[in-house]
Amino acid sequence: MGDKIETSAEAVEAAVLPRCHEVHADPDCISGPQELPKSMQTPTAAKSPAQWAYERLILYIQNFEEQLDSSHEVAMGFAGGDAGVLRIEGLGYFDPDIVTFYGRDSNGARNQLVQHVSQLNVMLRALPKPAEDEPANRIGFRLAADLERD
Repeated sequence: MGDKIETSAEAVEAAVLPRCHEVHADPDCISGPQELPKSMQTPTAAKSPAQWAYERLILYIQNFEEQLDSSHEVAMGFAGGDAGVLRIEGLGYFDPDIVTFYGRDSNGARNQLVQHVSQLNVMLRALPKPAEDEPANRIGFRLAADLERD
C-alpha cells in the first residue's frame, strides 16, 4: 500500500523538464542559463527535492559569479534570522530534502548551515575577497563541473 496516488496534474507536473526564464530591466544583464547542463535535463520526478534545489543553486551561483569583478567573491545572506552572511566554500544535499552550505562568516569562523528545501531562502551577495593578492575563489564553476561529472 505504499503506492502514492497522484492527480493527472501532479503526474504531468512531475514529468516536466525544468527550464529557466528571467527578464531584467537591464538588457545587458547576464540571465540564468538558457540551456541546462545534461545532468539537469531529466524529468523532475527522477530526482529528490534536495538534489533539484542543489543543482539549481549551483546555476544561480555560477551566473552570479560571472558578473563579479576579480576583487569580489560570492557569499550569501539568510532571511529570517541572525545567521548573517556566509562566504560560500561548499554546497551539498542529503536526499530527500536537506541542502547544506559550508563557508566562513565575516570573522573567518567556519560555518555549516543545514536547511530543509521547504525553508530555502538565500540571497547571493558580492563580498570583497579576503586577501587582495590571492585570486578570487569561484566555487560556482567547481560546482558546475561536478554536475557535469554526474
